[in-house]
Amino acid sequence: MANGYSLNLDKVPRELKLQLEIMNCKTVDDLKGMEKEWFADIDWDKFLELAMHHRVYSVVYQKIKQMDPILIPEDVRNKLQQKYKINTFQMLALSGEMEQVSRLFLENGIRTIFLKGPVIAYDLYGDISLRTSSDLDFLIPLHDLDLAEDLLIKLGYVKDDYFSKVLNDWKWRHHHITFFHPQRKVKLEVHWRLNPGPSQEPAFHDLWERKRVSSLTSSPVYFLGKEDLFLYLVTHGARHGWSRLRWLVDIHQIVQQELDWSKLYQLLMKYQYPHVGGQALILASQLLKTPIVAETNQLLSVNQSERLAQAAIFYLEEMVNLHTDPVPENVAMYHKRHLFSLMSKRQRFFFIMSFLYPYPEDTEVLPLPKNLQFLYFPLRPFLWAWRKSIKRALS
Repeated sequence: MANGYSLNLDKVPRELKLQLEIMNCKTVDDLKGMEKEWFADIDWDKFLELAMHHRVYSVVYQKIKQMDPILIPEDVRNKLQQKYKINTFQMLALSGEMEQVSRLFLENGIRTIFLKGPVIAYDLYGDISLRTSSDLDFLIPLHDLDLAEDLLIKLGYVKDDYFSKVLNDWKWRHHHITFFHPQRKVKLEVHWRLNPGPSQEPAFHDLWERKRVSSLTSSPVYFLGKEDLFLYLVTHGARHGWSRLRWLVDIHQIVQQELDWSKLYQLLMKYQYPHVGGQALILASQLLKTPIVAETNQLLSVNQSERLAQAAIFYLEEMVNLHTDPVPENVAMYHKRHLFSLMSKRQRFFFIMSFLYPYPEDTEVLPLPKNLQFLYFPLRPFLWAWRKSIKRALS
């Protein structure tokens, strides 16, 4: 346990606890020494469903293939093996696409930093087959977004216009735009921010100065420096409630690298995320037995961290999927409160103030010519109330 912390896991499914126990085994002897009681009364269909939901089936498969075959039903092992093979081929395909996009962008003067995908799998796990990825996420300067869009469209990608650009709020309210290749079945998320605003984060220039180059590909592919990657992984995981164990496994892996904890603490303090870093470390230490070094005590001593870690267990008690609409109302309400609890006082102030900035929906209620759009600011409270009244009437 990290600094005596102990999270309440009573409502976490037994099948998920078994997966955690399997992943926590370090050696073949550990795997073979697991008590038989762990495998009693397991719903193996639910076991598989949870492994897929949490995107940990590759790691679980690598462990169970070393176990006594009698403990795991053959059809379960076969299904995990099949998913593992499919993921390996997908990661190889994504590696090729990543290298092609990186080379194209660099040739056209667009500095590109990959955030996730095969480059992170190789860095954290040493084997791209052990981490799952369904898309490629990368960061570019905002002023290069139009050029990036032109280049991707020429490659055959189609843009998903899921938000309106009628007002300039998209530049900080959103943080990425999505492209999909119909033939290659590849999705790209082109970021101009690490996370949606109005939170603070390092400038692209600073991230570029601290970038690393991957040894996975023959031509240069750049990704985040170690401390920047930790910052990104903990803020991304926390923003999604750690609703997939894969994100915590990433934390487990990166903590065991040589991080400059002093520099990392300063980075988290600068951007007001020490409590989020502490939350991630507590969750990883409790669920994945991640070794916690003394240098992390500053993060673990943050008052909010333990409370936030316990609050995140809610997302493990059920298979919470925040990416597929409609999200159940009780989950949506809990997640809104959890996101607010993650914010510092300064972040909460700017978050609340952001509601005073007009939304694209306001332009639909009251269309105004461009030279009069400044009126959306004083009219914002009235337009918000009008939209709410219309919504209530329709429901």
